[in-house]
Amino acid sequence: MTVDVSERRRGGGGAARRAERTAVRFEAARFLERNIPDLEILTPEAIEIIEANAETVLWEIGVNFMGNAPALQLWKEAGAEVEGERVHIPRGLARKLCATAPSSFVQHARNPDRNVVIGGRNLVLAPVYGPPFVRDAAGGRRYATLADFRNFVKLGQMSKWVHHSGGTVCEPTDIAVNKRHLDMLLAHMTLSDKPYMGSVTEPERAADSVAMSKILFGDAFVEANTVMTSLININSPLTFDSTMMGALEVYARAGQAAIISPFIVGGAMAPVSVAGTLTQVLAEVLAGVAYSQLVRPGAPVIFGAFVTSIDMNSGAPTFGTPEASQITNGAGQLARRLGLPYRSGGAFCGSKLPDAQAAYESANSLNAALLSGVNFMLHACGWLEGGLVASYEKYVMDADQLGVLHRFAAGVDVSEAAQAMDAIREVGPGGHYLGCAHTQAHFKDAFWRTGLLDYKPFETWADDGSRDTQALASEKVARMLSDYVAPPIDEAVRDGLEDFVARKKASVPDAFV
Repeated sequence: MTVDVSERRRGGGGAARRAERTAVRFEAARFLERNIPDLEILTPEAIEIIEANAETVLWEIGVNFMGNAPALQLWKEAGAEVEGERVHIPRGLARKLCATAPSSFVQHARNPDRNVVIGGRNLVLAPVYGPPFVRDAAGGRRYATLADFRNFVKLGQMSKWVHHSGGTVCEPTDIAVNKRHLDMLLAHMTLSDKPYMGSVTEPERAADSVAMSKILFGDAFVEANTVMTSLININSPLTFDSTMMGALEVYARAGQAAIISPFIVGGAMAPVSVAGTLTQVLAEVLAGVAYSQLVRPGAPVIFGAFVTSIDMNSGAPTFGTPEASQITNGAGQLARRLGLPYRSGGAFCGSKLPDAQAAYESANSLNAALLSGVNFMLHACGWLEGGLVASYEKYVMDADQLGVLHRFAAGVDVSEAAQAMDAIREVGPGGHYLGCAHTQAHFKDAFWRTGLLDYKPFETWADDGSRDTQALASEKVARMLSDYVAPPIDEAVRDGLEDFVARKKASVPDAFV
């Protein structure tokens, strides 16, 4: 879908071409559909071992459900053994409970053209989530504000290859902790018409997310459809806290989706081995997804795996490593065996700047996730400094590269036109293809085209200021924000959302912890 917001008149010939080049245009690509096979690195024997070991972990070691007596009661009624806050899940019980979770689901956007299907052969790309800091070339590293948050939502709306507005794209630290979720949701709902994520930092904030979604979509629609995805992190190893589980309960009861995701730093929150980490990931996801189905059978959930390793010299997390890719690949196989949508991957890096380290690590992570069969990719653009920073420049750099994933995932076209036999015959030995009929017919869409990177000759590049990629990205950020056009929204709906936010804010004092 292409939206043209230029009011420029178009003449004929060169004037028309100039107008087309300079017109403000933004496109929204449909969620990615894979026509390539998944990379499967685990042998059948390895899968059997990991699945058996995960069942052993659930039964013999168990998992903690902290500060949540109703959860413990649900587990008892389901047949688990409960000792204090430790739940021992008999072999096969968690997997049986997971069977009621859907293998795919539609997350609806307020613009139906932006709906996404999460599961199957699809991949939905969403931006970075959670950084308290932001960075741009002009202002450097600083605490994020609500103005920054709104800017990132606008960039997401304007980014062709980003399918989802995301959630906490950055933490607006100038807003009280207990109220900022309201401003973030309002920004997603009004500044974008792509799907969005709900708040999970308190069960009450999850309930606010559901209430605001009902204002946006209508009560009946929300009760019958999934309009939100949320990120429920497990406190690895093997611990489910009452805050996250309380948010999960709110979303599950409302029929809204939740990513059940261990937060794994290999060597710190999981074993140093790939097989050991996959065992723990599977055990934690089985317990979390099973609990969601105890709350409401059929609630939409996503098998999550956020995985990185640790530098054993410094203790710092590392990204783009081969071990992380192996875990991402293996977890995808385990998710598909459970019949669940899979979340993992992203443009991960540990670099402080959008530099070569950031590019290498992010490319490794993005490509591994694509080949692992990921269905929902959080952190697909904007991630910097191990997730502490949302970078404006890296957002548009990553978002540009997401187009590569779309083109690669499409597979190889072997239609009659793609076989190009007429071109080979026309050119023959010793010729060239630039002027042949086949090239003239297909050159506009034959190859993926960057919207950012520089391929000019040296002299032209030098005359243009010898700009590096960060400088080009800074310019693109400014252009996108200048060209941003808010998607239309019913004024009564906007008023209803703003009134809800105002009333909720007025009902409690500010809290900054």
